[in-house]
Amino acid sequence: MPEGFYIGKLFIHFYGVIIMFGAVLAAWLSSVEAKRRGYNPEIIWDVMPWLLIAGIIGARIWHILTPPASMVAMGITTKYYLTHPLDAINIRAGGLGIPGAVMGGALALWLYTRKKKLSFASWVDIIAPGLALAQAIGRWGNFINQELYGAPTDLPWAIFIEPRYRLPEYSDIGYYHPMFFYEFLWNLMNMAVLLILGRKMKDKLFRGDIFLIYLMIYPTGRFFLEFVRLDPSNVGGINVNQTIMAVIAVLALVFFILKRTLLKDKQQYEQFPSVEGKAAS
Repeated sequence: MPEGFYIGKLFIHFYGVIIMFGAVLAAWLSSVEAKRRGYNPEIIWDVMPWLLIAGIIGARIWHILTPPASMVAMGITTKYYLTHPLDAINIRAGGLGIPGAVMGGALALWLYTRKKKLSFASWVDIIAPGLALAQAIGRWGNFINQELYGAPTDLPWAIFIEPRYRLPEYSDIGYYHPMFFYEFLWNLMNMAVLLILGRKMKDKLFRGDIFLIYLMIYPTGRFFLEFVRLDPSNVGGINVNQTIMAVIAVLALVFFILKRTLLKDKQQYEQFPSVEGKAAS
């Protein structure tokens, strides 16, 4: 499978093209959502470059800190990256972790809203469905790179992995679970749920609830999919991604419940009454 194409002497990786395509679609969906809620959609296009940069940096840091077992077996560990800075910043062929991307993007959005005196909770709600869409599209980059596939299977929808991309212990097995496609579908479902809840239950949601629901849905799916993944990121014998996904989902649920228990004056916390970043009427 080709990994990219040339423009003159410049080689363009499909992985990077897919990431950018997902980011643009996420920005478009977020701007539509902002306008629907009565906020200025131009804020999305203003903040999106910073979210993208911070997300990529966070995703790469996450990968460096939690390399998969197959890379560790080849000597590509966190220590290796720290002593080979050029390899640490080389993302052309992949090596990005979704948890780090979300954390980096959230930090950038928090700094932006703090500087502009906007409501972080309102804007993170606006962006959450687009984030799920970007993740769905980005998973096709894993397919192009023939990475993050699941256990061997003979199911009709199994994908063929070329020999050079197979783990050594599975070198004679050709077909595997399409992990990328499972996550693609899960993220599309997540996006749809967030959009529907944002419309159907807007009078019952507090600011930040949509993002909390995102933090419950995505990690739950990722937790179970990690059981199918062949090449987990293990730290001390523990699948770090699976463990952190479980912790995030539980904490998001607890916080979601506590908000309804502790916040008495709901009018102060609903996402729609905020006046910051409103579109001009």
